[in-house]
Amino acid sequence: MPPSSRGWLRLFRNPIPIPASHLLPPKRSFAISPARHSKAPIVLRNYQEECIQAVLAGQGEGQKRMGISLATGAGKTVIFTNLIGRVPPRQNNANQTLILAHRQELVEQAARHCQNAYPTQRVEIEMGSLHASGNADITVASIQSIISGDRISKFDSKRFKLVLVDEAHHIVAPGYLKALSHFGLNQRNGDSPTLVGVSATLSRLDGLRLGTAIDTIVYHKDYIDMIGEGFLSDVIFTTVQTKADISRVRRGVNGDFAASELSRAVNTDAVNDITFRSWYTKASHRKSTLVFCVDLAHVAGLTATFRKNGIDARFVTGATAKAERSARLDSFRNGDFPVLVNCGVYTEGTDVPNIDCVLLARPTKSRNLLVQMIGRGMRLHPGKENCHIIDMVASLETGIVTTPTLFGLDPSEVVNEVTHEDMQTMLKAKEAEAERVKTLSLNGETKPSKGISDVVTFTDYDSVFDLIQDTSREKHIRSISPHAWVNVGSDKYILTNTDGSYVRIERLEDESDKGEWMVSEVVALSRVMSKAPFARPRLIARAVTFPDAVHGADTFASEKYPWIFIARTSARRKRPATEGQVNFLNKLRSKDEQLGPDSLNRGQAGDMITKLKHGARGHFSSLEADKRRLGRAKLKVELEQALRDREKVMVGPL
Repeated sequence: MPPSSRGWLRLFRNPIPIPASHLLPPKRSFAISPARHSKAPIVLRNYQEECIQAVLAGQGEGQKRMGISLATGAGKTVIFTNLIGRVPPRQNNANQTLILAHRQELVEQAARHCQNAYPTQRVEIEMGSLHASGNADITVASIQSIISGDRISKFDSKRFKLVLVDEAHHIVAPGYLKALSHFGLNQRNGDSPTLVGVSATLSRLDGLRLGTAIDTIVYHKDYIDMIGEGFLSDVIFTTVQTKADISRVRRGVNGDFAASELSRAVNTDAVNDITFRSWYTKASHRKSTLVFCVDLAHVAGLTATFRKNGIDARFVTGATAKAERSARLDSFRNGDFPVLVNCGVYTEGTDVPNIDCVLLARPTKSRNLLVQMIGRGMRLHPGKENCHIIDMVASLETGIVTTPTLFGLDPSEVVNEVTHEDMQTMLKAKEAEAERVKTLSLNGETKPSKGISDVVTFTDYDSVFDLIQDTSREKHIRSISPHAWVNVGSDKYILTNTDGSYVRIERLEDESDKGEWMVSEVVALSRVMSKAPFARPRLIARAVTFPDAVHGADTFASEKYPWIFIARTSARRKRPATEGQVNFLNKLRSKDEQLGPDSLNRGQAGDMITKLKHGARGHFSSLEADKRRLGRAKLKVELEQALRDREKVMVGPL
């Protein structure tokens, strides 16, 4: 930790004293008093009404456990509160509603909205020292409190018509499953309340385990669509490579980087200085910047860097007392200071619409976390033209997710103040180029208006061994997956098991499924029991986007295949290659270029053998044929151009 960080750490350990008047007195029960005058009803946006209708339609079809995928800033609380009045009572006249959330801010926000929307109904909170009666029309509860002790026992499940879960990507956590079980929602049950969970990062294939609690996603509204329709702020993106070495940072229990190790890698004077200078160059004119750090030490170090350079930066962490945290957030909302540094506090549910810059000072492997952090700056606000997202990325070979990956681009793309429309244009251009290459490969033709060299780039491989040794094609998939996926052809990836079985991701070619991705498993058969080496492929899932296909395939593989064999960071892969692996690969090499046991590790050798077993020789032959065909096409274009040049009338000697 930088020396300049130590003083700031003392602030975390000894927080500023809070006046007693700022603290809530302890209570055994708590209810929000009905408002004296009801406010004018909120006019729903078209997609909000569509979302509510989708839930009601699902309920009419017998669905009991539904999910809603809504971008941050879509107004999920508005949808929640309107659903309460629109969902009819159950047959036994059960008419109570429970809202579950996992953070204080979310609980308080939901309670306020409910009381404003239903001023004549009783709204109670179950959180900490605040105890609900169990008889209120609407109860808003923190998940930690409601499952504590026997507090949940006072809620009679037969009296509830609706259970709403905020930030529902947490819904498969043990605490939520315990609460859902009390209401008969731990499995499909026709005699239970209706469950509706909402999240900005609720992907249909984002870990098939969500099926433990949610049966179907009935509505989806993407943040890109909402920006285009004017419901969210325009966003511009800049990526900055800090060159921080995170190659040795291990994975934590949640699949992302281990926080303590990541902090040591990025919380240095050099990296913090680059982070500050990048912000100062690109966004010092911005009024409200929210900064995301790794942990307390990183918050301290980066806050100190900002303040050392004359910027009034303040911090909030999970260790900050609640009253102080609320006061500091209110000051930030009011524009009293320009930079708020945090770690793990404002990734979800915080409504600060004036944020016009988000500084991502922490690398991540989690697409969900990245979306949640970016979402903090997408809300509309008077006078706010757009939000600038500055993504401080480190080395790209370690599987991090960057802002370009959210648009389907390679994580190594470096962008500078580009809009979401620019990102989409870049993706379309890359897809168009890929399609042109494919057309050229198949037909040996090109449009006369553009030369071959302008639209085609080749990676030259002198041998099959050079092809299988190239790892550049794995960079993208390994940026969004913790597993050792291997590229075995155009838009085709393989993840192998110990017995030779494998999961395959491939893009479908027929026009009826244009652009769709398919996930399947191919099981290896015993040669004693069957003449065929493999069973027929078994469909696991289909997905519209490549990241969704990867997430679905990862979840399936992690539940069925041993982690030590498929994990990219497994210590097993780092051991020297086996004698059998080396002998197999040496068959491709000349006697003068034979590999030794220390030439490559077990993981590298395994990946190369996978490529060979799944068509590398044929792929190499195809590339060589494509090169010859394109060479002939290029020669044809050059000859035609030479003939046209001869037909021109030019002044001067012939």
